[in-house]
Amino acid sequence: MPERHCILVGAPMDCGKKRKGCLMGPDAFRTAGLPEALRDLGHSVTDQGNVSPAPFTPKEHPKLVALEETIGWTTSLADAAETALRDGMPIFMGGDHALSLGTVLGAMRHAQKVERPLFVLWLDAHTDFHTPDSTDSGNLHGTPLGYVTGRPGFDGFPTIGTPLPHDNLAIIGLRSVDRAEREALQGTNVTYVDMRQIDETGIAQPLSEFLERVAAEDGMLHVSLDVDFLDPAVAPAVGTTVPGGATVREAHLVMEMLHDSGLMTSLDLVELNPFLDERGRTASLMVDLAASAMGRHIFDRPTRAY
Repeated sequence: MPERHCILVGAPMDCGKKRKGCLMGPDAFRTAGLPEALRDLGHSVTDQGNVSPAPFTPKEHPKLVALEETIGWTTSLADAAETALRDGMPIFMGGDHALSLGTVLGAMRHAQKVERPLFVLWLDAHTDFHTPDSTDSGNLHGTPLGYVTGRPGFDGFPTIGTPLPHDNLAIIGLRSVDRAEREALQGTNVTYVDMRQIDETGIAQPLSEFLERVAAEDGMLHVSLDVDFLDPAVAPAVGTTVPGGATVREAHLVMEMLHDSGLMTSLDLVELNPFLDERGRTASLMVDLAASAMGRHIFDRPTRAY
């Protein structure tokens, strides 16, 4: 990957679920040295500060958590993503995963304007394929992929236009999938890889096959990295811990393969809850992973003492 202009966009969005703390995520990424790590790799960096939601009026909803606020964030983040993609490679520092309702939408709009297909790589323990109707928890951080693929029920949200094709989506790292999500995904052409498949065949093969498809179609690639993709033993700062996640080495391999491919055009770093962290270890690991995706090699990695 050649030198890039990295545009850091803070998204202190903390309304996608009931448990609070992700609003501190953007500053934790800054404190853990994300801008410096990118500059050390030869990239130029612009930190645009934090986005705010579009104006909204809160209303009580019988099931959904902070619906109007989430719509406000989706509107502003879609605009921010579309604008940033014109100028460089945006890295969205979250914030909970509901921020991807907006960042993926903005990437879709930009890709349509430049007449290239958009692909999405979703690194997560969960599918996030719910709709406002199918979610039991009412937490909208479980709905971004339902939204961008055009599933119904997102009344009041910005119009999607042409939905993201199922063929253009890969979800890797699954180990907690609700029945409603499983039933909705089965029969689609979405690539979904659970931890058993990774245990049996490794993480490189399905990722390589997906990246080959992106390259064959000259696609843009939006990558969304959730802290809970990682095993909570190495990344405790997340409110949705599921044991048995990706190891540090597996996660770095994914990031190194992304760098080698040269395909990534935008990146989400989501669900970091510094309130739950241990001396910043999760924030530091996420920064290290982002650095691997941007060209840091094994011999360049710092030794960390926690």
